[in-house]
Amino acid sequence: MQRLSSRDSGKPRLPVKVLQFGEGNFLRAFVDYMLDIANEQGKFGGSIILVKPIPYGSLQAFHEQDCRYTVLLRGLEDGQRVEKTRLITSVADAVDAYTEYEKYAAYARLDSLRFIVSNTTEAGIVLDDSDRFALTPPNTYPGKLTKFLYERALAFDYASDKGLIILPVELIDDNGIVLERCVKALAEHWVLGGKFLQWLDDACVFTSTLVDRIVTGYPRDEAEALWQKIGYEDRLLVTAEPFGLWVIESRKDIHTEMPLPECGLPVLFTDNQKPYKQRKVRILNGAHTSFVPAAFLCGHNSVLEAMDDPLIKSFMQHTLYDEVIPTLDLPLDDLLNFAKAVTSRFENPYIKHSLLSICLNSVSKWRARCLPSLLGYYERKGALPPRLTFSLAALMALYQNGTLADGTLVCTRDGEPYTLRDDEAVLAFFAENTLLPAQEQVSAFLSRADFFGQDLTRIPGLSAAVTASFAAIQRNGMRAAMETEFRK
Repeated sequence: MQRLSSRDSGKPRLPVKVLQFGEGNFLRAFVDYMLDIANEQGKFGGSIILVKPIPYGSLQAFHEQDCRYTVLLRGLEDGQRVEKTRLITSVADAVDAYTEYEKYAAYARLDSLRFIVSNTTEAGIVLDDSDRFALTPPNTYPGKLTKFLYERALAFDYASDKGLIILPVELIDDNGIVLERCVKALAEHWVLGGKFLQWLDDACVFTSTLVDRIVTGYPRDEAEALWQKIGYEDRLLVTAEPFGLWVIESRKDIHTEMPLPECGLPVLFTDNQKPYKQRKVRILNGAHTSFVPAAFLCGHNSVLEAMDDPLIKSFMQHTLYDEVIPTLDLPLDDLLNFAKAVTSRFENPYIKHSLLSICLNSVSKWRARCLPSLLGYYERKGALPPRLTFSLAALMALYQNGTLADGTLVCTRDGEPYTLRDDEAVLAFFAENTLLPAQEQVSAFLSRADFFGQDLTRIPGLSAAVTASFAAIQRNGMRAAMETEFRK
């Protein structure tokens, strides 16, 4: 079978508009995919340069394929299986910031450059005072970006129209604000001058973004079968779900320069991304966190498997529609459509999402994703949300009868061991208190302000309700407890 190669690729050669720190699967199946569609429609007219921002790894496959690769989106739309295949031609080149520093640095002087995109992981946007301007390149991503922007400012004599639009997609709150602070702190630490700091304010735009798409990456187990289907060998093939959302918060209007919504793409420009972040955390992530312990203790191992269980699916949907959505302030149709999409995503037959992997750090996840909904429900309705309350009991049940081992808690389900990873204090709590009577253990758990940010025993009726559910789970098992409580 013929492989994609750099010979006679025939891809369009467009001016470079985007420098992208990160060549991983997510950016290629999300940002680069969208820009490829915008180029095809004649509404963007720019290409992308990929930058490998770390000293290890190889760009060989990119060069062998002339930076072309295939994105395969697979999942459910309106209940039907869909597969969408696209050969991406929006990437012009890939450069190693370490071994090809001069080539990389020269892009700072490129007149057509307008955007910086990054995905350097959550740990990538950190301020490190030990980073040095003299390094080629500096160690950290903020260091690389600061030096790159400074050299661009010098090259164009601080021209206001040569600033760049910065679009980080790292999964931290207010990622653009945090990145801007890091850049300015380094500029001051490196004594790059007030004129540069003023140019950052006047000419550059640091946006904060929210991204949402499950990217499953290179389909190693299916690669050859998929190559047969698409008709060529592609070593950079990347698979993902059809759903996507990119919310871009900016203090300046940039939509005319990046007209992705006009291309029918799921991009939203706003001056406040927080309601959309709240929607994602409370509905998508909150759904996971609220039903996964119960689903796992009912014998399931993946989200897809759990969604095939009517009891679990009903629990999840009633949690979303009856207990989470009533606490949110976005337009109801918007919330309902997002919740509907969440169900389709959970039922995607191409994604095998392990329940145990979702259980990582479950207590802190419950605090961040579910507690705000429980508190909001109680505040608005003066009553406890029954399924979110039950999810607390299910969470406790997940951690029962475990043994500490190498920083983990080893528990059993139907005689088979499973391993939980969480904060040391959480694991120690359950190891030490697992033999307490239900009421005492629930009271001790809910009163831990270090776990929940407050003493939850002060919420009227919560301890009693969680205790009743927890005792029922211990006495009858998870499935019987759920059937009794939610099929009354």
